[in-house]
Amino acid sequence: MIVAPSVLSMDYSNMLEQTKELNASKAEWMHFDVMDGHFVPNLTFGPDILKGFKKISDLYMDVHLMVSDPVFFADVFLKAGADHITFHEESFDHLNEEDKVKAIKDLAKHVRSLGKTVGLSIKPNTDVACVKQYLHDFDLFLVMSVEPGFGGQSFMENSLDKISCISKWVKEEGLDTWIQVDGGINGETCKLVKEAGANVVVAGSYVFKQDIAKAVDSLA
Repeated sequence: MIVAPSVLSMDYSNMLEQTKELNASKAEWMHFDVMDGHFVPNLTFGPDILKGFKKISDLYMDVHLMVSDPVFFADVFLKAGADHITFHEESFDHLNEEDKVKAIKDLAKHVRSLGKTVGLSIKPNTDVACVKQYLHDFDLFLVMSVEPGFGGQSFMENSLDKISCISKWVKEEGLDTWIQVDGGINGETCKLVKEAGANVVVAGSYVFKQDIAKAVDSLA
């Protein structure tokens, strides 16, 4: 299991020390939640913060765009040093279905053309069936197990069926795709999502509110 601690939950009065602890742990990725105050009702990080983390960590920078304009922000964060970009299927809801599918595939192709990996995320109320048409376009699918926008929420168990569906489709296509889960992840829920087929977990409060290395160990 790849563990991607979400720095949204980091204690920013102790940022350098917690980053050092993260670097020394079994965590392989750093999850970076970008919120624009429009797509979700919260505002978080800009590209300069990512640049700062790049100077003090060699972890794989996993950027999750919870924004209304992922086409614009993808390039902003790729230029800042992101290794991976995940954006939301719902960010393109303003388009008709044909244009929406094209826009999603075009952005995925653009990120890959720059030598980076790309993911597609769906909210808890989004039908998982929408993912199936994009199986060959993405390196990762992110199932949100809480409503995106805030940390510390409880895990929604209906996400397990979505994980299982995507896992089944990926295997049927013979793909080596990451299935990531974000929201309410702890020692117990991590076991559930792993059994359902996930291979990457995002954890925020669970990692940063206790001993970081031990928390990561319990998930890895």
